[in-house]
Amino acid sequence: MSDIVTIPVEVSTRAPSGRTNTYLVGDDPAVLVDPAARSDELDAAVAERSVGHIVVTHTHRDHVGAVGDYAAETDATVWARHGRTDRFVEATGVTPDGTLRDGETLPNTAVTAVETPGHAPEHLAFESGAGLVCGDLAVDEGSVVVGRPEGDLRAYLGSLRRVYAREPDRLFPGHGPTIDDPSATCQRLIQHRLDREERVLAAVENEAARLESVLDAAYDKDLTGVRDLALRTVECHLRKLVVEDRIRWDGREIEPRGTDDG
Repeated sequence: MSDIVTIPVEVSTRAPSGRTNTYLVGDDPAVLVDPAARSDELDAAVAERSVGHIVVTHTHRDHVGAVGDYAAETDATVWARHGRTDRFVEATGVTPDGTLRDGETLPNTAVTAVETPGHAPEHLAFESGAGLVCGDLAVDEGSVVVGRPEGDLRAYLGSLRRVYAREPDRLFPGHGPTIDDPSATCQRLIQHRLDREERVLAAVENEAARLESVLDAAYDKDLTGVRDLALRTVECHLRKLVVEDRIRWDGREIEPRGTDDG
Protein backbone atom coordinates (compact mmCIF):
# COMPACT_ATOMS: atom_id res chain seq x y z
CA MET A 1 0.00 0.00 0.00
CA SER A 2 1.20 3.54 -0.66
CA ASP A 3 -1.37 5.46 1.37
CA ILE A 4 -0.21 7.92 4.01
CA VAL A 5 -2.00 8.57 7.31
CA THR A 6 -1.25 11.89 9.02
CA ILE A 7 -1.42 12.17 12.82
CA PRO A 8 -0.54 15.62 14.23
CA VAL A 9 0.77 15.42 17.79
CA GLU A 10 1.21 18.17 20.37
CA VAL A 11 4.88 18.99 21.01
CA SER A 12 7.12 21.76 22.26
CA THR A 13 7.99 23.43 18.97
CA ARG A 14 8.52 26.89 17.46
CA ALA A 15 6.18 25.94 14.62
CA PRO A 16 3.02 28.10 14.66
CA SER A 17 0.72 25.08 14.89
CA GLY A 18 2.34 23.78 18.08
CA ARG A 19 2.20 20.33 16.53
CA THR A 20 4.39 17.98 14.51
CA ASN A 21 2.94 15.67 11.88
CA THR A 22 3.67 12.00 12.42
CA TYR A 23 3.04 9.74 9.43
CA LEU A 24 2.21 6.11 8.81
CA VAL A 25 3.12 5.12 5.27
CA GLY A 26 1.74 1.92 3.75
CA ASP A 27 0.93 -1.25 5.64
CA ASP A 28 2.32 -4.73 6.32
CA PRO A 29 4.85 -3.41 7.01
CA ALA A 30 3.96 0.20 7.68
CA VAL A 31 6.64 2.87 8.06
CA LEU A 32 6.30 5.20 11.05
CA VAL A 33 7.86 8.57 10.26
CA ASP A 34 8.70 11.23 12.87
CA PRO A 35 7.00 9.87 16.01
CA ALA A 36 7.37 13.20 17.77
CA ALA A 37 5.33 12.37 20.88
CA ARG A 38 2.77 9.89 22.12
CA SER A 39 -0.93 10.54 21.77
CA ASP A 40 -4.07 8.45 21.98
CA GLU A 41 -4.71 8.97 18.27
CA LEU A 42 -1.21 7.89 17.33
CA ASP A 43 -1.35 4.89 19.68
CA ALA A 44 -4.56 3.76 18.00
CA ALA A 45 -3.17 4.29 14.49
CA VAL A 46 -0.03 2.31 15.30
CA ALA A 47 -2.10 -0.49 16.83
CA GLU A 48 -4.16 -0.77 13.64
CA ARG A 49 -1.13 -1.33 11.39
CA SER A 50 1.79 -3.68 11.31
CA VAL A 51 4.62 -1.21 11.86
CA GLY A 52 7.83 -2.69 10.52
CA HIS A 53 10.07 0.38 10.31
CA ILE A 54 10.63 3.61 12.24
CA VAL A 55 12.45 6.53 10.60
CA VAL A 56 12.86 10.26 11.21
CA THR A 57 13.33 13.07 8.73
CA HIS A 58 15.85 14.65 11.10
CA THR A 59 16.79 14.56 14.75
CA HIS A 60 15.41 17.86 16.06
CA ARG A 61 13.65 17.13 19.32
CA ASP A 62 10.20 18.08 18.04
CA HIS A 63 10.39 15.14 15.61
CA VAL A 64 11.85 12.30 17.67
CA GLY A 65 10.31 12.32 21.15
CA ALA A 66 8.50 8.96 20.95
CA VAL A 67 10.95 6.94 18.84
CA GLY A 68 11.96 4.85 21.84
CA ASP A 69 8.39 4.19 22.98
CA TYR A 70 7.15 2.96 19.63
CA ALA A 71 10.33 1.02 18.91
CA ALA A 72 9.80 -0.93 22.14
CA GLU A 73 6.08 -1.50 21.54
CA THR A 74 6.22 -2.51 17.88
CA ASP A 75 9.60 -4.26 17.68
CA ALA A 76 10.07 -2.35 14.43
CA THR A 77 13.42 -1.87 12.75
CA VAL A 78 14.78 1.58 13.59
CA TRP A 79 16.77 3.40 10.92
CA ALA A 80 19.12 6.40 11.06
CA ARG A 81 20.79 8.44 8.36
CA HIS A 82 24.06 6.82 7.30
CA GLY A 83 26.98 8.58 8.97
CA ARG A 84 24.74 10.27 11.56
CA THR A 85 24.13 7.49 14.06
CA ASP A 86 25.78 9.28 16.99
CA ARG A 87 23.48 12.24 16.50
CA PHE A 88 20.49 9.90 16.27
CA VAL A 89 21.37 8.08 19.50
CA GLU A 90 21.92 11.36 21.32
CA ALA A 91 18.52 12.69 20.21
CA THR A 92 16.42 9.56 20.67
CA GLY A 93 18.21 7.38 23.21
CA VAL A 94 17.84 4.51 20.73
CA THR A 95 20.63 2.69 18.92
CA PRO A 96 19.42 2.20 15.33
CA ASP A 97 19.21 -1.25 13.80
CA GLY A 98 20.33 0.00 10.41
CA THR A 99 21.30 3.07 8.41
CA LEU A 100 19.92 4.60 5.22
CA ARG A 101 21.66 6.24 2.31
CA ASP A 102 20.12 8.38 -0.39
CA GLY A 103 18.06 6.27 -2.78
CA GLU A 104 17.80 3.20 -0.56
CA THR A 105 14.39 1.58 -0.11
CA LEU A 106 13.22 0.21 3.23
CA PRO A 107 12.98 -3.61 3.09
CA ASN A 108 9.63 -5.02 1.93
CA THR A 109 8.21 -1.54 1.29
CA ALA A 110 7.95 0.98 -1.53
CA VAL A 111 9.37 3.77 0.67
CA THR A 112 12.65 5.29 -0.49
CA ALA A 113 14.98 7.67 1.36
CA VAL A 114 15.74 10.95 -0.42
CA GLU A 115 18.60 13.12 0.84
CA THR A 116 17.33 16.67 1.56
CA PRO A 117 19.87 18.49 3.76
CA GLY A 118 19.69 22.17 4.58
CA HIS A 119 17.33 22.60 7.52
CA ALA A 120 19.50 20.00 9.25
CA PRO A 121 22.59 18.22 7.90
CA GLU A 122 21.08 14.73 8.25
CA HIS A 123 17.68 15.62 6.80
CA LEU A 124 15.94 12.94 4.75
CA ALA A 125 12.59 12.78 2.99
CA PHE A 126 10.69 9.57 2.31
CA GLU A 127 9.08 8.93 -1.05
CA SER A 128 6.21 6.54 -1.81
CA GLY A 129 3.53 6.26 -4.44
CA ALA A 130 1.39 8.75 -2.51
CA GLY A 131 3.98 11.51 -2.37
CA LEU A 132 6.97 12.70 -0.37
CA VAL A 133 7.08 12.96 3.43
CA CYS A 134 9.38 15.97 3.51
CA GLY A 135 9.85 16.90 7.17
CA ASP A 136 11.04 20.48 7.56
CA LEU A 137 12.01 20.97 3.94
CA ALA A 138 8.76 22.74 3.09
CA VAL A 139 5.54 24.18 4.49
CA ASP A 140 2.28 25.12 2.81
CA GLU A 141 2.41 28.73 4.06
CA GLY A 142 5.30 30.83 5.28
CA SER A 143 8.81 29.46 5.30
CA VAL A 144 11.09 27.00 7.06
CA VAL A 145 13.83 28.09 9.45
CA VAL A 146 17.27 27.50 7.98
CA GLY A 147 19.51 28.87 10.68
CA ARG A 148 22.94 28.47 12.19
CA PRO A 149 24.56 26.44 13.59
CA GLU A 150 22.96 23.55 11.67
CA GLY A 151 21.35 25.26 8.71
CA ASP A 152 23.00 25.43 5.31
CA LEU A 153 21.25 27.57 2.71
CA ARG A 154 23.25 26.28 -0.24
CA ALA A 155 22.26 22.73 0.69
CA TYR A 156 18.67 23.77 1.39
CA LEU A 157 18.20 25.41 -2.02
CA GLY A 158 19.75 22.36 -3.65
CA SER A 159 17.29 20.10 -1.82
CA LEU A 160 14.30 22.18 -2.91
CA ARG A 161 15.48 22.06 -6.53
CA ARG A 162 16.00 18.33 -6.29
CA VAL A 163 12.50 17.73 -4.95
CA TYR A 164 11.07 20.04 -7.61
CA ALA A 165 12.75 17.91 -10.28
CA ARG A 166 11.28 14.70 -8.82
CA GLU A 167 7.72 16.04 -9.33
CA PRO A 168 6.02 14.28 -6.39
CA ASP A 169 2.23 14.30 -6.38
CA ARG A 170 2.07 15.79 -2.89
CA LEU A 171 4.32 16.86 -0.06
CA PHE A 172 3.62 15.79 3.51
CA PRO A 173 5.41 18.35 5.72
CA GLY A 174 6.54 18.16 9.31
CA HIS A 175 4.18 20.96 10.29
CA GLY A 176 0.90 22.16 8.81
CA PRO A 177 -1.35 20.85 6.05
CA THR A 178 -0.51 18.59 3.13
CA ILE A 179 0.93 20.45 0.13
CA ASP A 180 -1.06 19.69 -3.02
CA ASP A 181 1.11 21.70 -5.44
CA PRO A 182 4.73 20.73 -4.69
CA SER A 183 6.17 22.48 -7.74
CA ALA A 184 4.65 25.85 -6.89
CA THR A 185 5.65 25.49 -3.23
CA CYS A 186 9.26 24.64 -4.06
CA GLN A 187 9.44 27.59 -6.43
CA ARG A 188 7.93 29.91 -3.80
CA LEU A 189 10.38 28.80 -1.11
CA ILE A 190 13.37 29.12 -3.45
CA GLN A 191 12.32 32.61 -4.50
CA HIS A 192 11.73 33.61 -0.87
CA ARG A 193 15.32 32.67 -0.02
CA LEU A 194 16.76 34.43 -3.05
CA ASP A 195 14.76 37.58 -2.27
CA ARG A 196 16.02 37.54 1.32
CA GLU A 197 19.56 37.02 0.07
CA GLU A 198 19.29 40.14 -2.08
CA ARG A 199 18.13 42.15 0.94
CA VAL A 200 21.02 40.83 3.02
CA LEU A 201 23.52 41.64 0.27
CA ALA A 202 22.02 45.10 -0.20
CA ALA A 203 22.35 45.75 3.54
CA VAL A 204 26.05 44.87 3.41
CA GLU A 205 26.58 47.02 0.33
CA ASN A 206 24.90 49.88 2.21
CA GLU A 207 27.51 49.56 4.97
CA ALA A 208 25.71 47.37 7.48
CA ALA A 209 28.86 45.89 9.00
CA ARG A 210 27.56 43.81 11.91
CA LEU A 211 25.16 40.89 12.11
CA GLU A 212 22.49 42.81 14.04
CA SER A 213 22.56 45.76 11.64
CA VAL A 214 22.22 43.44 8.64
CA LEU A 215 19.24 41.82 10.32
CA ASP A 216 17.53 45.16 10.91
CA ALA A 217 18.07 46.21 7.30
CA ALA A 218 17.07 42.89 5.74
CA TYR A 219 13.72 42.49 7.53
CA ASP A 220 10.86 44.96 7.26
CA LYS A 221 8.50 43.27 9.71
CA ASP A 222 8.04 42.93 13.44
CA LEU A 223 10.38 40.19 14.70
CA THR A 224 9.00 40.02 18.23
CA GLY A 225 9.29 36.44 19.45
CA VAL A 226 11.29 35.27 16.43
CA ARG A 227 14.24 37.64 16.36
CA ASP A 228 16.64 34.89 17.42
CA LEU A 229 15.49 32.69 14.53
CA ALA A 230 15.80 35.57 12.07
CA LEU A 231 19.31 36.32 13.32
CA ARG A 232 20.34 32.70 12.79
CA THR A 233 18.82 32.83 9.30
CA VAL A 234 20.76 35.98 8.40
CA GLU A 235 23.95 34.29 9.56
CA CYS A 236 23.22 31.45 7.14
CA HIS A 237 22.76 33.93 4.31
CA LEU A 238 26.03 35.65 5.16
CA ARG A 239 27.92 32.36 5.25
CA LYS A 240 26.49 31.43 1.85
CA LEU A 241 27.63 34.79 0.43
CA VAL A 242 31.11 34.29 1.90
CA VAL A 243 31.42 30.83 0.31
CA GLU A 244 30.35 32.33 -3.01
CA ASP A 245 33.00 35.07 -2.60
CA ARG A 246 30.40 37.85 -2.69
CA ILE A 247 31.22 39.35 0.72
CA ARG A 248 33.96 39.28 3.35
CA TRP A 249 33.20 38.35 6.95
CA ASP A 250 35.65 37.50 9.70
CA GLY A 251 32.89 36.65 12.17
CA ARG A 252 32.61 40.27 13.29
CA GLU A 253 33.04 42.87 10.56
CA ILE A 254 31.10 42.37 7.31
CA GLU A 255 31.99 44.12 4.07
CA PRO A 256 31.17 43.72 0.40
CA ARG A 257 33.70 42.04 -1.86
CA GLY A 258 35.43 44.79 -3.79
CA THR A 259 35.42 44.80 -7.57
CA ASP A 260 39.15 45.55 -7.68
CA ASP A 261 40.28 42.27 -6.07
CA GLY A 262 42.82 40.41 -8.16
